[in-house]
Amino acid sequence: MNIKEASERTGVSSAAIRYYEKEGLIPVIDRSSVGNREIDERIIRRITFAKQMRDAGMSIENLRRYIQLFDAQEDNTNEQIALLKEQLAEMEERRDDIQAAIDHLHYKLDHFSDHMVDTENELREIERQHAAQVEKEGKDD
Repeated sequence: MNIKEASERTGVSSAAIRYYEKEGLIPVIDRSSVGNREIDERIIRRITFAKQMRDAGMSIENLRRYIQLFDAQEDNTNEQIALLKEQLAEMEERRDDIQAAIDHLHYKLDHFSDHMVDTENELREIERQHAAQVEKEGKDD
């Protein structure tokens, strides 16, 4: 299949497929006699894998390393597992940060009338005082 068909099948843009190939995230794609990429099931599986790992937040550098370990002749299972554990820890940290932000927004919404209104009024007063100070300093010059 050509790159457009592979893009439609995998949900990865043609540009991203070319980028994955250039960065070594997928094997070099065979070409037809006229230079068109000929993408087979092996490449589709690699594109899909790269997409899944990128969707899981893995950096290009770590994904490249993981693929090098996978493609190597020796058993690199422990290093592959270590990379996956590192990625999982990073994603869990991101999740925790996002959950903290969500919890904060829930708090703000749940306490809008007894917290946010007072806080916003305080901020408006600080801004008013600042504007008055700037105006006063401008008149003093």
